[in-house]
Amino acid sequence: MRVGLFTDTYFPQVSGVATSIRTLKEALEAKGHEVYIFTGTDKGVKRYEDPTIIRLPSVPFVSFTDRRVVYRGVVTAYKIAKEYQLDIIHTQTEFSLGLLGKWVGAALHIPVVHTYHTQYEDYVDYIAKGRLIRPSMVKYIMRGYLNDLDGVICPSRIVLSLLDGYGVTIPKRVIPTGIPLEDFACEEVTDTDIAKVRADLGIADDETMLLSLSRISSEKNIQGVLSALPQVLAENDKVKLIIVGDGPYLSELKKQTQKLEIDNAVIFTGMIPHDYTKVYYKAADFFVSASTSETQGLTYIESLAMGTPIIAHGNPYLDDLITNRMFGNLFYHDKDLADTILDAIALTPDLTPDQLDRKRYEVSAGHFAKSIHEFYLDVLISHSTQRSSKFSLTVKGSPTDRSVRLVKSAVRLPKKAAQTTVRTSRKVVKAPRKMVKSIWDFLNE
Repeated sequence: MRVGLFTDTYFPQVSGVATSIRTLKEALEAKGHEVYIFTGTDKGVKRYEDPTIIRLPSVPFVSFTDRRVVYRGVVTAYKIAKEYQLDIIHTQTEFSLGLLGKWVGAALHIPVVHTYHTQYEDYVDYIAKGRLIRPSMVKYIMRGYLNDLDGVICPSRIVLSLLDGYGVTIPKRVIPTGIPLEDFACEEVTDTDIAKVRADLGIADDETMLLSLSRISSEKNIQGVLSALPQVLAENDKVKLIIVGDGPYLSELKKQTQKLEIDNAVIFTGMIPHDYTKVYYKAADFFVSASTSETQGLTYIESLAMGTPIIAHGNPYLDDLITNRMFGNLFYHDKDLADTILDAIALTPDLTPDQLDRKRYEVSAGHFAKSIHEFYLDVLISHSTQRSSKFSLTVKGSPTDRSVRLVKSAVRLPKKAAQTTVRTSRKVVKAPRKMVKSIWDFLNE
C-alpha cells in the first residue's frame, strides 16, 4: 500500500504529533508499505534530504512561531502524489497541509482519513491570544473539516467522545498511538546508568524519584504537581520531583517552587537528549502528570514500556491503559493528588515480567501500525464499492459549490488574524491566501 501523510508538524519540530507520525511511517514501512510525508520546509533540515519526505514552502504560524504553515505547492503536491500512485491520504492536521491533503485526495479520487490529535479548546489562547478563535467555535471548525472525509482515527476514547459531541458522523475508530519498543528497551539501561543519573541529580537510594517530562506549558499542569508536593513532603520527606523539559511556563514554575519553599525537593534539568529519556524513565520510581489536556500522551506509554508506573489525572484513555495497580495510580480531583502519590509509594506492587511484556506489545508501534493498516483496508473497501459524492471536486472544469465554500472559508481566517495580531508578519497572513489561489487556478485549468 502507498500512503501519503499530510502534516504541518514534523521533525525537526519536537512534539508528540511529530513523534507519532514518524512512528507510524517507520512501522508501516517495516511491514512493507510505502509511506510519503508531505510537510513544510524547516531551516533545521535540507529540503530534499529524504525523497520520502516532500517539503513544501512554509513560514512560521501566526502567534505560534515554532510551528509552520505551507503557503504554496498545491500543484507540486498533486503531481508528486499522482506520480507515487498513492492509495490513500492520511491527514494529521486540520490546517494548511490538512486542507491540501483533502484537495489532493479529491483530485486523485482516493480516500482521505484523518487522525485527530489535539483538544483545541485548551490551545486557542496560542492563536492571537484567544481573540481569533474561542473554545465554543472549535466544534464547528472541526466538524466542517472532518465531515466530508472517509474516516477519522481517534487516539483514545476521549477523542471519540469529543468528536461525537461535535456531531462528526463519519466512521471513527479508536487506535492508540504506539511507540517503537527498540527505542525503549529496558535491558539497554543498566544499573550503572540508573545509579549515575540518580547520583547526578542528588537522589539517595532511599529517596523516591518522581519524574515529570514534557513541554513546560500551563496546560500540562505541572503547577498542580508542585502544589501537591508540600502535603506529600509533610508526610514523607524522602521524595524528589525531577522536572525535565523547557517551555514558556518554566519561569512561573520556578517562582512557584520558591514561593512554596520546596526548592530542596524540586530539580529542573532543562532539555535532555531524546535518546537519554529512557534512562530517566528507568531511574524514576514513578512518572507523574496532572495534565487534563492530553488526548492520550506518549510519555505515559514510554514510561510503562520502561517498566515505570505512572501517577496521573484519570481519563478514559488512562482508564483503559492502567488495568492493574502495578502499572500506576490515577486520581480524578487535584485535591487527591498528594494522597495518590503517598499511596502509590506505599502500595504499588512490583511489575512482573509477563505483565510488562503484554503491556509493551499493547503499546508497541507494531501493534499500532497493524491496527492502522486494518482501518485503511476497511476504508478502501468502502470507497471502492460506494464512490462517495462528498469529494466531487474535479481536476478539469468548474469547481463545485463545495470547493467554492472550502476556498472562501480558508481565506476568512487569515484575514481576521491579521486584524487581531499586530505583530504578525505580512508573509504569514498572505501565505494561506496564496495557497488557496493556487488551488483555485489549478481547479480551473
